[in-house]
This record gives sequence, structure tokens and C-alpha cells, in this order.
Amino acid sequence: MARAQNKGAEGRLPLFFKEPLLVSSNTHGDWKIREGDYSFAADAVSIPLSVGEIMTASHDYPVLFAGAKAAPVALVGVKDANLFVENGRWASDVYIPAYVRRYPFSTVTVGEDQNVVLMVDAASDRVVKGDAEAAGNSIHHLFVDGKPSDYTKRLMAFCDQFHRDAQNTEAFGVALVESGILTDRRAEMSGPDGNDRLSISGFQVVDTKRLMELPDDIVLDWHQKNWLALIHYHLASLGRFAALGRKREERRKGAFAQSDMETAA
Repeated sequence: MARAQNKGAEGRLPLFFKEPLLVSSNTHGDWKIREGDYSFAADAVSIPLSVGEIMTASHDYPVLFAGAKAAPVALVGVKDANLFVENGRWASDVYIPAYVRRYPFSTVTVGEDQNVVLMVDAASDRVVKGDAEAAGNSIHHLFVDGKPSDYTKRLMAFCDQFHRDAQNTEAFGVALVESGILTDRRAEMSGPDGNDRLSISGFQVVDTKRLMELPDDIVLDWHQKNWLALIHYHLASLGRFAALGRKREERRKGAFAQSDMETAA
């Protein structure tokens, strides 16, 4: 059984993945996937974004940059709690990042030709192996008669597009780092009474002063690549910190109310 090699930062597995395997008709011919919820993302604080998602995501989340390559991420929670997932459901009025929607699948490149291959997290509870019980949920076969099912073909097309977007995303992040316009940022959140303060750090944002000082040739190049627009969406998204703080307070009040009900009972 081929085990996917992770090439992520510091040798860590990709977010959410515990047992990534390369999908093969020889090994996984009888595997199936059942429909599931978003419980796997309930503890995620940030979610990777591709450049193609920044505009849409900026309306709902602070879009920040993380790591040595300034990978764009959507800040979805604080303190190991995704504020947009409750009882396995993602909030209905906001954009769900593609990284989340494709799980338990992803893609990796293998061999000298860098072929793109589908990968699945075998540890996901959505994976049904062989004749394992799978009643109660919609089921999708990965293969039919040894060939990829229509479900798998659609899935591969979606993951392949995400993979291509990821390459453009990395180029965008590297350009930001090399330009020197990023700066470390710390955000503070607190309750309406000033208590329960929480500091959020470990990410970067674009410094507007440095942005204005960019050489003309870089500005033109970024404009032609649509990167300038992405930067402005990122800057506008920083206003979502206030909304995130309000969402955190609503979650806390809900938890307190539930605790009071349990105590009364």
C-alpha cells in the first residue's frame, strides 16, 4: 500500500490528514466514500487558501499570510476552536474553503515527471474499506470494474484544479516575501467587558507604507498578474477581525447558557 510522502513544512502531515495514502485501483478497488460533515475541521484555527479564493474568502474571514512562504490562510477561529463549525455543520452564510471541501482527498506529485496523483486520508471516518458497514449515508464508489467512477473523476478534476491553483499561490507568496512588504502582526480580542483577552499572533500582513513604495516595474507586473487586487482584498479582510471577535463572544455566551441549563437540571 503506497504511503504518500508529505513535503510540508517541518515534515508535518497536511492539515487534517493522519494516514495519507496514494489512491490505487489495485489496492483500493473496493473502497467507498460516504457523505460526512465538517467535524474534522472543528479544531482548526486557520485554513489554507488558493489565490483564486482570496477575493471570496475576504468577505467572511481575515485573510492572512503564514509561514516562510507566506501561504495565504483564512482565520476561522481562535484557541483551537473553529468558530464557523458547530455540531459538524459549517455556518451556512459564509464561504467554505476548497481545502476543506476536498477532504479526505488531496493530490501529490510523484516521479520524475511530477505526475499529479490522488491521495486519500485512510484514517477518515468517511472512508469505507471493502465490505465494512456503510449504512445510513450516501455512498460513492472510488472504482467501478477497476476504473475510476464518475465520482472519482469529478473529484480528481476538482483536486487537480486546486493543485494548479496551489502552484500560483506559492508564486504569489514567494513574491510577497521577496518584496519585503510583509510585516508581523498581533491581534487582540477581548469580551465586551474588557475581560477574557486573547492575543492572536504568528501571521503576517501587508504593510501599506511598504506597498506604496514598491518600484514601478513590480507594481506593473503584479497588476498584470492580478496580485495587486488580491493584496487589496487581503487588506480589506482585516476588518473581519471585529466580526470574528463578535462570533467568539456569541459562542462563549452559548456555552455559558448551556452550562447554566445543565446546572439547573
